[in-house]
Amino acid sequence: MFLKNYWYVAASSSEIGRKPFRRVIMNEPVALYRTENGTPIALEDRCPHRRLPLSMGKLIGDDVLQCHYHGLRFDRTGACVQVPGQDLIPPTARIKTYPLVERYKWLWIWMGDPALADPAAIPDYHWFDDPNWGAKSDYLHAKCNWQLINDNLLDLTHLAFVHETTIGNMALVEHAAVRVQRTPQGVQVTRWIIDQPAPPAFVKIGGFTGNVDRWQIIDYTPPSYIRLDVGATPTGTGAPEGRRVGGIEMRNLNAMTPETETTTHYFWGQAHDFEPHNKDMTERVFQQIKTAFLEDVSVFSAQQENIDLDPGAPQVDINADSGGIQARRIVAKLYADEQAVVAASVTAAE
Repeated sequence: MFLKNYWYVAASSSEIGRKPFRRVIMNEPVALYRTENGTPIALEDRCPHRRLPLSMGKLIGDDVLQCHYHGLRFDRTGACVQVPGQDLIPPTARIKTYPLVERYKWLWIWMGDPALADPAAIPDYHWFDDPNWGAKSDYLHAKCNWQLINDNLLDLTHLAFVHETTIGNMALVEHAAVRVQRTPQGVQVTRWIIDQPAPPAFVKIGGFTGNVDRWQIIDYTPPSYIRLDVGATPTGTGAPEGRRVGGIEMRNLNAMTPETETTTHYFWGQAHDFEPHNKDMTERVFQQIKTAFLEDVSVFSAQQENIDLDPGAPQVDINADSGGIQARRIVAKLYADEQAVVAASVTAAE
């Protein structure tokens, strides 16, 4: 199940240069490159002649991609502009193009109807560019369906068990006040853990010596944008009332892009508002979270293996799943709506 008419992260800005780069998105092969002035381009990564990935070829001049197999050349519009050895270019010698926008140090691609691709709909990840925040992003390849990652990020009780050496402790399960609510665009899960010990990573990063008031505010918007407002302050200093002083405040930023039904491109980053210009601090914060995320990827992969063995095996839901269940309901409704539009357009064309 893929929602096509949304922006997805295709790559980080630093991944794409003059050498063609291949990435499969929603079962579609995409070739990414930059023109001589740095403009990013996204084309179908499949020569219509004998289906070789065009990313195996090379750029000729500013924006012409030459196939490695027989030398057919395609410009940025997807049109074939040359067939070696003949003057006639077959009218069907054309490849798909995709809207592509560079923002927040990521390249955002639109896989659906190009006429609907409004850059204003790209979600806000300004923390990557904001000088008042230190931030670093990364990429993980997850061998799982993209919605398993949504589930994981919307249920943070798993931190107590999967990440007990970094960002988790039992206070998350035993002493959390949780609220799940629908928002105009998605779901928000709010968790407060009051007057409890800080987890190991928070002690290392924030230097806490006593109990803290900790928050986790998770904002989900479809199909797979999840931004977390997380942090802690010494207990009793007013964080629940909005007075965040003497502690640490961070943003965990996630964007999942389906590769196939069982694999996902997982783009994520961590931002912090304390010592924002201290690169050592940024790296320290990032590494603590990356350790936890690598643990998550192992969990996703193991889940997917079991799902593949028996997709119909029964599944039990518990209270902690509320956010993830709401997100899946939203995705299912949007998918049904999108497919209804596709069906109607097919009927109209017949």
